[in-house]
Formats: sequence, C-alpha cells, structure tokens
Amino acid sequence: MELRCEKVRKNYGSVVGLQEFTYTFRPGIYGILGPNGSGKSTLINMLTDNTSRTGGSICWNGSEILSLGSSYRKQVGYMPQQQGFFPELSVLSFMRYLAELKGIPHRKSREECQNRLDQVGIIEWRNRPIGQLSVGMRQRVLLAQALLGDPAILFLDEPTAGLDPKERIRIRNLISKLGDNKIILLATHIVSDVELIANQILVMNRGRLCKQGRASELEQALVGKVLLYKIEDAERHVGKNCLAGNTVRRGDEVWMHLVGDELPPGGIQPETISLDDVYLYWTGDVN
Repeated sequence: MELRCEKVRKNYGSVVGLQEFTYTFRPGIYGILGPNGSGKSTLINMLTDNTSRTGGSICWNGSEILSLGSSYRKQVGYMPQQQGFFPELSVLSFMRYLAELKGIPHRKSREECQNRLDQVGIIEWRNRPIGQLSVGMRQRVLLAQALLGDPAILFLDEPTAGLDPKERIRIRNLISKLGDNKIILLATHIVSDVELIANQILVMNRGRLCKQGRASELEQALVGKVLLYKIEDAERHVGKNCLAGNTVRRGDEVWMHLVGDELPPGGIQPETISLDDVYLYWTGDVN
C-alpha cells in the first residue's frame, strides 16, 4: 500500500503554491510541518483530488488517482481544518448525512456512525445538537466522520487548531492509535502535534519540501547549527544570520538557543536539540 507523489506542483497564476513535491507514503503517521502558506493545505487538497495540479503525478498503488476517480476517493478520509457544521443537527444525524454522501448503505450507516463516534469517545453525545458541543468535541466529530468507511488514507489538516492542551493531547492519542494499518498525513504548524506520534516528519516552507526524516534524525542534523548563549549575549546577535530559539534556565541564569549557519563565537552545545529548533532552522529563512 503506497501513495506516490512525483514532481507534483501547483501554481496560482504567477504564485507558486507547491514546488515539485516528490515523496512516497506508506502505512504510518507523517507529520507535515510548516507555517501558514508553506504548501501543506495545497498538498493535501491535491492528494484528496479536491484541487487540480499544475503538473506531476500522484499514484495510488501504482495507478494515477485521476484515472481511479471515485474508487480512489473511497479510500480517503479527510478531516478539514474548518467545517461548516449544521448546528441544529444532532451529532448522529450529521454523521449519517456524511455517511450517505460517502455511499455507505443506509441500512448500515447507523451502526457505522455509532461505531466511529464510540471510537473517538463521544458516543454518549450522539443525540446532542452539534451547536452545543465544545470546540474539542466538534473536532472529535470531524475525526469520526473522516473514519467513516474505514479509509486506507487519512488526511488531517490542523486537527488540533484552537484546542486547549487537554483536548490536543486527546486528539493526538486518538490519531496515534490509527497509524499501524493506515497512511496518515497530519498537516500542522504545531510542533508538539507531530513530535511524539509521527513516524516521519516532512518540513515544508514556501511551497517546497525542505527536509524529511525521523525527529531524531532531523535534530541530529542540526548539531553545530544550534548553540546556547546567555540571554544578554544572545539578544545582541538575533537577526544577524541567526534566529532566537527557546530560552532555558541554567542555575540562576537564563540562556537562549540561537539557530543558524553562521553563529557568533562564545556559544555552547545545548544538552538537547529539539524539533522546535528544526522547525525554526528550516522555516525561519536563516539557512
């Protein structure tokens, strides 16, 4: 089972939305990490066949998805960043409406919908109007509808946007349980969403794939490009070929990570390089 992208690109007039993206996805969780405007949503919209591409190929198990048509789309579950709910509908009615759109037989849809709501932990709210749910529960409804039909591929676009820390953890834990036999693409700009659960991380910026690998590999690649400085020293150098990273306490002193290719003298190697440093290096325009 694989989803293969070969030189996929998208132009919006003279603006490049995605530059020749090449990658092969197999079962597992992939964190698509990048700031707003980096090309994450553009990529997902083409992989879900919601947006036409300017060039390149996307193949599902060796066949171009454009030729597969609806047979490919049946393999796809999509959790959008934002959903226009019908607030007066009950959760179960909303799910059955989407099950109908996905072609799930009416006689089976009630059981299927209830199973998916149970899977994400909100079955007890199935008769509650969606407009009465918290933001976190509405996100779980979106995840439940993406699972309708047991798709082989899940596309999750900013699944924890606007959630409090408790709900973010809940959603991440739900996603982590799904990655053994599905291809899951989780697009986000929130580093902690992918740091612990993604098998592979793809860092994107300005429409291009900058770097990919396991979190530990990406962090190891930045040895020498992330150093610690006392806060008063660091602040004098920020913006001069380097960017300000996280601050840490060492005894009674505050120190700062500086990230870049040309770091000033006097820095020391930090005990750990984090995925925050990786994100900053590849998306902060210092390299």
